[in-house]
Amino acid sequence: MTIHSTHPFADADPDPARRLRGRLGGAVTLWTAGDERERAGLTVASLMVALGPEPAVLALLDPDSDLLTVLRETGRGVVQLLSWTDRQLAEAFAGTAPAPGGPFRQAPFVADAHGPRLATATTWAGVRLTAEREVGWSVEVTAALERIEIGDDADDPLLHRRGRFLRLP
Repeated sequence: MTIHSTHPFADADPDPARRLRGRLGGAVTLWTAGDERERAGLTVASLMVALGPEPAVLALLDPDSDLLTVLRETGRGVVQLLSWTDRQLAEAFAGTAPAPGGPFRQAPFVADAHGPRLATATTWAGVRLTAEREVGWSVEVTAALERIEIGDDADDPLLHRRGRFLRLP
């Protein structure tokens, strides 16, 4: 139950580009990089896959994120698709929910040559950083898809639209 019929802290002059981005929506992924000594992760929904002789994933990352720092240092990472049951984990890696002991303590991860991989992720990719550039308030990274594992289509993907997590009907 709520006492507000609209968002209680709505911006009086909302940014049209932000509103458009919110309406595009998409799958929620967890990007991870590093090893047992230093590892970092970030929830990412702004991404796309570019097909071709060397397929790649392009994503917009927070320029101040630990993930971007570790990804630059190691040159490798793991991109895993999250499922509906991973909602709390997505919030923890986004920094919007408490994560006692850090977000990596919220779920089991296994070591992979590309970085830490969520043990329950059935669809994931090992990537190699190939390029980056500043775009708006983000850093667009291009990462070559070096290893791809495709899980069961019956997975219940975690989706994001208009600031909320959703699931397929």
